[in-house]
Amino acid sequence: MSEGRIPMGIDGLDAMLSGGLLAGSIGVLIGTYGTGKTTFALQFVHDGLVRGEKVIYISLEEREDSLLAAIAQMGWDLSAYKDTSFFMIRLDPTDFKLAISSIKSELPSLIRKIGANRVVIDPISLFEGLFENEAVRRKEMFSFIEGMRDEPCTLLMTSEMDANHPYASKYGIIEYLADTVIILRYIRPETSPEAHLALEVVKMRRSSHSREIKPFSITRDRVVVHSEATLF
Repeated sequence: MSEGRIPMGIDGLDAMLSGGLLAGSIGVLIGTYGTGKTTFALQFVHDGLVRGEKVIYISLEEREDSLLAAIAQMGWDLSAYKDTSFFMIRLDPTDFKLAISSIKSELPSLIRKIGANRVVIDPISLFEGLFENEAVRRKEMFSFIEGMRDEPCTLLMTSEMDANHPYASKYGIIEYLADTVIILRYIRPETSPEAHLALEVVKMRRSSHSREIKPFSITRDRVVVHSEATLF
Protein backbone atom coordinates (compact mmCIF):
# COMPACT_ATOMS: atom_id res chain seq x y z
CA MET A 1 0.00 0.00 0.00
CA SER A 2 1.37 3.42 -0.95
CA GLU A 3 2.13 5.64 2.01
CA GLY A 4 -0.87 7.74 2.96
CA ARG A 5 -3.18 5.84 0.59
CA ILE A 6 -6.24 3.69 1.19
CA PRO A 7 -6.60 1.28 -1.76
CA MET A 8 -10.01 0.66 -3.26
CA GLY A 9 -8.93 -2.94 -3.79
CA ILE A 10 -10.00 -2.78 -7.44
CA ASP A 11 -7.55 -3.76 -10.15
CA GLY A 12 -6.88 -0.82 -12.45
CA LEU A 13 -8.74 1.79 -10.40
CA ASP A 14 -6.06 2.06 -7.74
CA ALA A 15 -3.52 2.70 -10.49
CA MET A 16 -5.73 5.51 -11.80
CA LEU A 17 -5.84 6.95 -8.26
CA SER A 18 -2.05 6.83 -7.84
CA GLY A 19 -2.40 4.06 -5.28
CA GLY A 20 -5.85 4.68 -3.83
CA LEU A 21 -7.82 7.30 -1.95
CA LEU A 22 -5.84 9.63 0.27
CA ALA A 23 -6.06 8.47 3.88
CA GLY A 24 -8.65 10.47 5.77
CA SER A 25 -10.26 11.83 2.61
CA ILE A 26 -13.84 11.65 1.37
CA GLY A 27 -14.73 9.94 -1.90
CA VAL A 28 -17.95 9.44 -3.84
CA LEU A 29 -18.98 7.04 -6.60
CA ILE A 30 -21.70 8.55 -8.79
CA GLY A 31 -23.60 6.37 -11.24
CA THR A 32 -26.92 5.38 -12.69
CA TYR A 33 -28.63 2.07 -11.90
CA GLY A 34 -26.76 -1.06 -12.90
CA THR A 35 -23.30 0.49 -12.96
CA GLY A 36 -22.10 -1.40 -9.87
CA LYS A 37 -21.88 1.31 -7.23
CA THR A 38 -22.59 -1.09 -4.37
CA THR A 39 -20.21 -3.68 -5.80
CA PHE A 40 -17.41 -1.09 -5.88
CA ALA A 41 -18.23 -0.16 -2.28
CA LEU A 42 -18.24 -3.78 -1.11
CA GLN A 43 -14.86 -4.39 -2.73
CA PHE A 44 -13.55 -1.36 -0.82
CA VAL A 45 -14.94 -2.94 2.36
CA HIS A 46 -13.40 -6.33 1.62
CA ASP A 47 -9.99 -4.82 0.90
CA GLY A 48 -9.99 -3.07 4.26
CA LEU A 49 -11.01 -6.18 6.19
CA VAL A 50 -8.31 -8.41 4.69
CA ARG A 51 -5.79 -5.70 5.63
CA GLY A 52 -6.89 -5.95 9.25
CA GLU A 53 -8.83 -2.69 9.27
CA LYS A 54 -12.19 -1.97 10.88
CA VAL A 55 -15.05 -1.03 8.60
CA ILE A 56 -18.55 0.46 9.02
CA TYR A 57 -21.04 -0.04 6.20
CA ILE A 58 -24.24 2.01 6.34
CA SER A 59 -26.96 0.98 3.89
CA LEU A 60 -30.00 3.15 3.26
CA GLU A 61 -31.25 0.97 0.42
CA GLU A 62 -30.37 -2.72 0.60
CA ARG A 63 -31.47 -4.90 3.50
CA GLU A 64 -28.69 -6.54 5.52
CA ASP A 65 -29.62 -10.05 4.37
CA SER A 66 -29.54 -8.91 0.72
CA LEU A 67 -26.10 -7.38 1.17
CA LEU A 68 -24.77 -10.47 2.94
CA ALA A 69 -26.16 -12.61 0.11
CA ALA A 70 -24.42 -10.39 -2.45
CA ILE A 71 -21.16 -10.70 -0.51
CA ALA A 72 -21.50 -14.48 -0.33
CA GLN A 73 -22.21 -14.62 -4.07
CA MET A 74 -18.90 -12.87 -4.66
CA GLY A 75 -17.21 -15.73 -2.83
CA TRP A 76 -16.19 -13.75 0.21
CA ASP A 77 -16.71 -15.20 3.68
CA LEU A 78 -16.91 -12.23 6.03
CA SER A 79 -18.44 -14.14 8.94
CA ALA A 80 -15.20 -13.97 10.92
CA TYR A 81 -15.25 -10.17 10.68
CA LYS A 82 -18.94 -9.57 11.45
CA ASP A 83 -19.42 -7.41 14.55
CA THR A 84 -15.72 -7.55 15.38
CA SER A 85 -14.17 -5.54 12.56
CA PHE A 86 -17.10 -5.34 10.12
CA PHE A 87 -20.15 -3.43 11.31
CA MET A 88 -23.15 -3.29 9.01
CA ILE A 89 -25.95 -0.81 9.77
CA ARG A 90 -29.25 -0.73 7.89
CA LEU A 91 -31.17 2.55 8.17
CA ASP A 92 -34.72 3.04 6.98
CA PRO A 93 -34.79 6.32 5.01
CA THR A 94 -38.54 6.58 5.59
CA ASP A 95 -37.86 7.00 9.32
CA PHE A 96 -36.61 10.56 8.91
CA LYS A 97 -35.68 11.35 12.50
CA LEU A 98 -33.87 8.07 13.14
CA ALA A 99 -31.88 8.18 9.89
CA ILE A 100 -30.83 11.79 10.42
CA SER A 101 -29.88 11.21 14.05
CA SER A 102 -27.98 7.99 13.32
CA ILE A 103 -25.81 9.49 10.59
CA LYS A 104 -25.28 12.97 12.05
CA SER A 105 -25.08 12.24 15.76
CA GLU A 106 -24.29 8.57 16.32
CA LEU A 107 -21.90 7.79 13.45
CA PRO A 108 -18.99 9.96 14.70
CA SER A 109 -19.09 8.39 18.18
CA LEU A 110 -19.32 4.88 16.66
CA ILE A 111 -16.28 5.56 14.45
CA ARG A 112 -14.24 6.53 17.49
CA LYS A 113 -15.60 3.75 19.68
CA ILE A 114 -14.63 0.91 17.35
CA GLY A 115 -11.66 2.67 15.71
CA ALA A 116 -13.07 2.39 12.18
CA ASN A 117 -10.57 2.94 9.38
CA ARG A 118 -13.10 2.87 6.52
CA VAL A 119 -16.72 4.01 6.43
CA VAL A 120 -19.19 3.49 3.58
CA ILE A 121 -22.57 5.18 3.12
CA ASP A 122 -24.62 3.58 0.35
CA PRO A 123 -26.27 5.64 -1.09
CA ILE A 124 -25.76 9.13 0.32
CA SER A 125 -28.39 10.43 -2.13
CA LEU A 126 -31.15 8.79 -0.08
CA PHE A 127 -29.86 10.66 2.98
CA GLU A 128 -29.80 13.91 1.00
CA GLY A 129 -33.39 13.31 -0.04
CA LEU A 130 -34.55 13.36 3.60
CA PHE A 131 -34.18 17.13 3.82
CA GLU A 132 -37.17 19.33 3.09
CA ASN A 133 -35.68 21.72 0.53
CA GLU A 134 -32.48 22.59 -1.31
CA ALA A 135 -31.33 25.27 1.14
CA VAL A 136 -31.65 22.94 4.14
CA ARG A 137 -30.09 20.09 2.18
CA ARG A 138 -27.01 22.14 1.27
CA LYS A 139 -26.55 23.40 4.82
CA GLU A 140 -26.95 19.97 6.39
CA MET A 141 -24.71 18.19 3.90
CA PHE A 142 -21.95 20.78 4.29
CA SER A 143 -22.17 20.43 8.07
CA PHE A 144 -22.10 16.63 7.89
CA ILE A 145 -19.12 16.43 5.51
CA GLU A 146 -17.13 19.00 7.47
CA GLY A 147 -17.81 17.03 10.63
CA MET A 148 -16.61 13.82 8.99
CA ARG A 149 -13.31 15.48 8.14
CA ASP A 150 -12.56 15.51 11.86
CA GLU A 151 -12.97 11.74 12.12
CA PRO A 152 -9.94 9.41 11.79
CA CYS A 153 -11.29 7.42 8.87
CA THR A 154 -11.62 7.37 5.09
CA LEU A 155 -15.22 7.84 3.92
CA LEU A 156 -16.58 6.41 0.66
CA MET A 157 -20.13 7.21 -0.44
CA THR A 158 -22.25 6.20 -3.40
CA SER A 159 -24.77 8.45 -5.09
CA GLU A 160 -27.42 8.14 -7.73
CA MET A 161 -26.81 10.14 -10.88
CA ASP A 162 -28.96 13.03 -12.07
CA ALA A 163 -31.10 11.55 -14.84
CA ASN A 164 -30.60 14.66 -16.98
CA HIS A 165 -26.91 15.33 -16.31
CA PRO A 166 -24.49 12.39 -16.74
CA TYR A 167 -21.72 14.04 -14.71
CA ALA A 168 -23.84 15.18 -11.76
CA SER A 169 -25.20 13.52 -8.64
CA LYS A 170 -28.95 13.46 -8.03
CA TYR A 171 -28.91 16.66 -5.97
CA GLY A 172 -25.75 18.24 -7.40
CA ILE A 173 -24.13 18.79 -4.01
CA ILE A 174 -21.94 15.89 -2.95
CA GLU A 175 -19.47 16.17 -5.84
CA TYR A 176 -18.48 19.65 -4.64
CA LEU A 177 -17.98 18.50 -1.05
CA ALA A 178 -16.06 15.27 -1.73
CA ASP A 179 -12.31 15.13 -2.30
CA THR A 180 -12.47 12.38 -4.92
CA VAL A 181 -15.28 11.93 -7.45
CA ILE A 182 -15.56 8.84 -9.63
CA ILE A 183 -18.25 8.70 -12.31
CA LEU A 184 -19.63 5.30 -13.38
CA ARG A 185 -21.66 5.24 -16.57
CA TYR A 186 -22.67 3.49 -19.75
CA ILE A 187 -21.03 4.45 -23.03
CA ARG A 188 -22.62 3.48 -26.34
CA PRO A 189 -20.10 3.96 -29.17
CA GLU A 190 -21.61 4.74 -32.57
CA THR A 191 -19.64 1.90 -34.11
CA SER A 192 -20.94 -0.72 -31.69
CA PRO A 193 -24.48 -1.82 -30.78
CA GLU A 194 -23.26 -2.86 -27.34
CA ALA A 195 -23.12 -0.57 -24.31
CA HIS A 196 -19.91 -0.52 -22.30
CA LEU A 197 -19.43 0.21 -18.61
CA ALA A 198 -16.85 2.95 -18.10
CA LEU A 199 -15.52 5.12 -15.34
CA GLU A 200 -13.72 8.40 -15.01
CA VAL A 201 -11.94 10.01 -12.07
CA VAL A 202 -13.18 13.56 -12.57
CA LYS A 203 -11.74 15.04 -9.39
CA MET A 204 -9.09 14.21 -6.81
CA ARG A 205 -7.89 16.92 -4.49
CA ARG A 206 -4.23 17.01 -3.44
CA SER A 207 -3.26 14.17 -5.76
CA SER A 208 -2.43 13.39 -9.35
CA HIS A 209 -4.79 10.96 -11.06
CA SER A 210 -5.65 9.53 -14.46
CA ARG A 211 -8.10 11.64 -16.46
CA GLU A 212 -8.80 8.96 -19.02
CA ILE A 213 -12.15 7.22 -19.42
CA LYS A 214 -11.59 3.52 -18.85
CA PRO A 215 -13.84 0.49 -19.38
CA PHE A 216 -14.59 -1.83 -16.49
CA SER A 217 -16.32 -5.15 -16.05
CA ILE A 218 -18.17 -6.76 -13.18
CA THR A 219 -17.48 -10.47 -12.85
CA ARG A 220 -18.93 -12.93 -10.36
CA ASP A 221 -16.45 -12.03 -7.66
CA ARG A 222 -14.98 -8.61 -8.44
CA VAL A 223 -14.84 -5.39 -10.38
CA VAL A 224 -11.93 -5.05 -12.80
CA VAL A 225 -11.01 -1.71 -14.35
CA HIS A 226 -9.19 -2.19 -17.64
CA SER A 227 -6.77 0.67 -17.17
CA GLU A 228 -4.62 -0.38 -20.15
CA ALA A 229 -7.59 -0.51 -22.54
CA THR A 230 -9.25 2.24 -24.52
CA LEU A 231 -12.92 2.61 -25.38
CA PHE A 232 -12.60 4.17 -28.80
